[in-house]
Amino acid sequence: MSGSSQKLQRLLSPQSIAFVGGGIAEMAIRRSVELGYEGDMWPVHPSRTTIGGLKCYATVDDLPQSPDAAFIAVNNELTVDIVQRLSDAGAGGCVCYAAGFAEIGGEGRKLQARLVDAAGGMPLVGPNCFGFVNYVDKCSLWPYLFGGKPIERGAALISQSGNIAMNLTMNERSVHFTHVIGAGNQAVLGQADYVDALLEDDRVAAIGMYIEGVDDIEHFSRAALRALEQGVPIVVVKVGKTAASARQSGSHTSSLTGSDVLFDALCDRLGILRVDSLNSLLETLKVLVLGKPFEGRNLFSLSCSGGEAALIADAVAAVDLDMKPFSDAQTDELVAMFPDFVTVSNPFDYNTSIWGDRAALEKCFTICMQGEHDAALLIYDHPTVASKEVDEWITTLDAFVAANKATGKPAFVVCTVSELLPQDVRDRLIDEGIVPLQGLDDALLALSKAAKYRDFLADRAAAATLPNFAAAKTAEGSATRFLDEMQSKQLLRDAGLAVPEGAIGTAAEVQAIAERIGYPVVVKAAGQDLLHKSEMDAVVLNLQSADEVKKASEGILRSVAAGNGRVERFLVERMVTGAVAELIVGVKRDMQFGLALVIGAGGVLVELIADSVSLLLPTDRDAVTKAIESLSSIKLIKGFRGGEAGDITALVDAVLSVAEFAESNRGRLMELDINPLLVLPEGQGVVVADALIGFSSEE
Repeated sequence: MSGSSQKLQRLLSPQSIAFVGGGIAEMAIRRSVELGYEGDMWPVHPSRTTIGGLKCYATVDDLPQSPDAAFIAVNNELTVDIVQRLSDAGAGGCVCYAAGFAEIGGEGRKLQARLVDAAGGMPLVGPNCFGFVNYVDKCSLWPYLFGGKPIERGAALISQSGNIAMNLTMNERSVHFTHVIGAGNQAVLGQADYVDALLEDDRVAAIGMYIEGVDDIEHFSRAALRALEQGVPIVVVKVGKTAASARQSGSHTSSLTGSDVLFDALCDRLGILRVDSLNSLLETLKVLVLGKPFEGRNLFSLSCSGGEAALIADAVAAVDLDMKPFSDAQTDELVAMFPDFVTVSNPFDYNTSIWGDRAALEKCFTICMQGEHDAALLIYDHPTVASKEVDEWITTLDAFVAANKATGKPAFVVCTVSELLPQDVRDRLIDEGIVPLQGLDDALLALSKAAKYRDFLADRAAAATLPNFAAAKTAEGSATRFLDEMQSKQLLRDAGLAVPEGAIGTAAEVQAIAERIGYPVVVKAAGQDLLHKSEMDAVVLNLQSADEVKKASEGILRSVAAGNGRVERFLVERMVTGAVAELIVGVKRDMQFGLALVIGAGGVLVELIADSVSLLLPTDRDAVTKAIESLSSIKLIKGFRGGEAGDITALVDAVLSVAEFAESNRGRLMELDINPLLVLPEGQGVVVADALIGFSSEE
């Protein structure tokens, strides 16, 4: 265990806690008592003699000894002084409840800087936070009500919002936490510090996170890679997808939300499971912590209603799950059990013909579980009315439990309406080794995420590496100097990419150049100030003669002049024909993530459809291939509706060449844009039709 982790463990699992302040501190004491904390608790208040029935100390200097942890609930200015005193005394760490620091900007930022200085090497949670709850060791530095109960093993939760963390502890989904940490402004400790500390505790089976921004993306990535190496899944809800959300997050905890697309790329690279809602977060954590491992994505479902079967049939494809038919032998056995009006299929609506018949239900469920499917789902919504007839629903559960015991098949009970699986039913299922899932869409997404994590561990985890964050710090704040198209293509040709034959010339020279190259040709305005030629009508394609070339150059001169521009030179290139597809391949520099590779639909489709994927650098052939395969444009590249297939091998090679060029120039490359990259028929390669490269002006 590292020195920093040891320090944080002392704070998170304290044997003694000082509570500094009045009413809020007293509330925090109450929470610790309710949770069953057995260590020393020392209230600190300048005028009160007792708080919460405990002897009160006038100052932190009067405490019997240096506390392992302190909960500080005083105003922001006084907080800084108390943190300094605790640090000088060798305290294990503290929670700073007060707001009014960096999240308000201006003077608040200065005050937070003083707070960090005061803490020195002492771990500090917050400020502007509720604190934390440690359920496994029964200790709490948290003032407000929270749900949950002491447990021995489960998921931990790290949240930048204390209120969201509090709400999640009160979930009615049977998700119990080992630790809940409200990170607040993260002035000293960030999400990565908490992940590192939680990874030292083998009682933590998974880590859930609510993130508004990641200020130290490199440390976060190292912690995520370590979690992957230990097989501890991380499930994240991250806000900031919209400008409004990003602004709100910045005012809340002073965090930078950063590029959402590149955060997605980081998650994909390091096996982090990103979900979009708190319900999905809870259901995914539940599957990861409570579920038996299942090997594939092939599920079957059982329901007594055709409506439920139709719902799940529509839903599985959207989350990359599969529902293959039952085997011939299973089908024969099931057909023999049911009347003619029951259709044996997957999803399986077993209808009401065996409703309430425990023996028949168990036989049916057992037959279904004896096949090759990876997991069994029973769609079940429990009645909310008090009636003897509810026993018929319970009979269905009894049969499903018995079939599961007989076969050992990973099994899940899923309610379509999330409220219709009460706690007593959930508790019973968990005791029987069956996972209760709530809400059909959230349940299927959770199963898909668990399968994705399992696949990642098997196929990609061993080769997972960190992005090159050093590139983010290089040329930061530098202006960009763009090369013209010919210069850009020359560099790309030297890097191994194919570019059309071409030459630069004046208006008087373009016809001779075209004659030398051979028709058809393309004529374009050339120059570092003419970066967006199509928008200026400064590109003319498919020219078949010297006369057409002359007219094209004259037209370009007029078009550019109409926009107050000037053309002195032209680029004449051989026209590339027969392309199967047009892609855009680019590199952009992000000041948080470093260099990122972008692959997507190119040409005029760039602005018409959102079809792109980003990869952080460095990357490899497998990642590039998967990225290309994920594009909607892959249908064109593979030969849409009987068309010719494109040269995918050459395409992957070209993208890798761009990535290698970016890496070798990471100290100065600011931007690279190939649009379009023409994908020719299989065996004919790919060609850079247009390109733009920008380097740091400070190189």
